[in-house]
Amino acid sequence: MSAAGIVVAGAGQAGFQLAASLREGGFRDPITLVGDEAALPYQRPPLSKAYLAGKTDQAGLFLRPPGFFAEHAIGHRPSIRAVGVDRAERRLRLSDGASLPYDHLVLATGARNRPLPVPGADLHGVHQLRGLADADALKTEIEAARAIVVVGAGFIGLEFAAVAAARGLPVTVIEAAERPMARAVSAEMGDFFRGAQEGMGVRFAFGAGVTAILGRDGHAAGVALADGRDLVADLVLVGIGVLPNRELAAEAGLPAEDGVRVDAFLATPDPAISAIGDCARFPSPFARGLTPDGTVRIESVQNAIDQGRCLAARLVGKPAVYGALPWFWSDQGPHKLQIAGLSGAGDARVVRGSGNAFSVFRFRDGRLSAVESVDRAGDHMIARRLLAVGTPLTPEQAADPAFDLKALALQRP
Repeated sequence: MSAAGIVVAGAGQAGFQLAASLREGGFRDPITLVGDEAALPYQRPPLSKAYLAGKTDQAGLFLRPPGFFAEHAIGHRPSIRAVGVDRAERRLRLSDGASLPYDHLVLATGARNRPLPVPGADLHGVHQLRGLADADALKTEIEAARAIVVVGAGFIGLEFAAVAAARGLPVTVIEAAERPMARAVSAEMGDFFRGAQEGMGVRFAFGAGVTAILGRDGHAAGVALADGRDLVADLVLVGIGVLPNRELAAEAGLPAEDGVRVDAFLATPDPAISAIGDCARFPSPFARGLTPDGTVRIESVQNAIDQGRCLAARLVGKPAVYGALPWFWSDQGPHKLQIAGLSGAGDARVVRGSGNAFSVFRFRDGRLSAVESVDRAGDHMIARRLLAVGTPLTPEQAADPAFDLKALALQRP
């Protein structure tokens, strides 16, 4: 490469991991991270849990201390957005009017929260939680909050609800579906976490739509539901999913319908541009039979880290197909949910364990597709091994409490 080196549009988990892995792999040309946040690259998962609960501070979020970037010659351009790509000249245009030349451009632009399209969504007291600034605003306002409404019973919404309930605050979660985390987990797991959250004092309104955020003197005062009910709330958290930041790629003429399209090596059709992390849609062996074309876009720390490492290896001359197993987790109060693999609504379900600690094994076309575990870390680690290696497991074996899953996972492939 020339002196232009590698420019990364995005300074989140994926972009940072790519830069760190490039240096670990011996890459010596320039690396520049361009990020629209003022902070150094940091972890996002603790924002809705330990950070809001006061169990970790801002310094504990940083992926590396400030000196790391200078020591490893990794440039960091904070508080600047990438606004355009000149593919012919190989330059990335920035929001401050400057541009950066690149030999290889990596789009690690992440995702943004889906907005709530109702009147009053812009009132003070209405929040979303994606970045550090969002978490800081919530930390400030939760101190004075008297009643909280969470719109959306996904991971972020439920994690925040658990934190707020632990403070003794009244919390109501509004969800359009009929159970929590309906698109992410089985009915059994959703029912368990509904009960667990209700045990913490959280109330739910399922099958409910929001028509407006009610205000008083410019501040949120309640939430109006489609069924005519009005809920009192002076703090509202909206967590109804995210949208991939695909615009930079699309405006550059790259395929980016629902995420930036890449091949099995994380490359776009332009050989000088790759994409990784939350913004990238890629082929995955774990998405076969799940999506029409076998591609998927995954929003997880695991995927961001693994794709950063995979792309770094290709850029230092060690290309390999990206085929990492997806896995996820969510901490809600005293309970930890762990998921390995990708499941679909039609996947068969087998429950192993009972009470407050069990796993749901999912099967697609007779093959293990995913495992959801609550407070059964051993099952989760076994599942990751079985799925990554492709070890056959039948529903009958999964349902048999006497069957030795650990011995099966330790078998040589």
